Amino acid sequence: MVILGVVLLIVGFLTGISVLWTIGIILLVIGAVLWLFGAVGHAVGGRRHYW
Repeated sequence: MVILGVVLLIVGFLTGISVLWTIGIILLVIGAVLWLFGAVGHAVGGRRHYW
């Protein structure tokens, strides 16, 4: 999810499409939060680790 967010940020920046930019930021933040929770050891969505 983090990688998809970064890709959408880059594509949105290069093409000037603000919707892709916004979706990229949202996916990047959600992916970072899930990654952080998984790294700390909290169960995320019934999984012990989130990759």
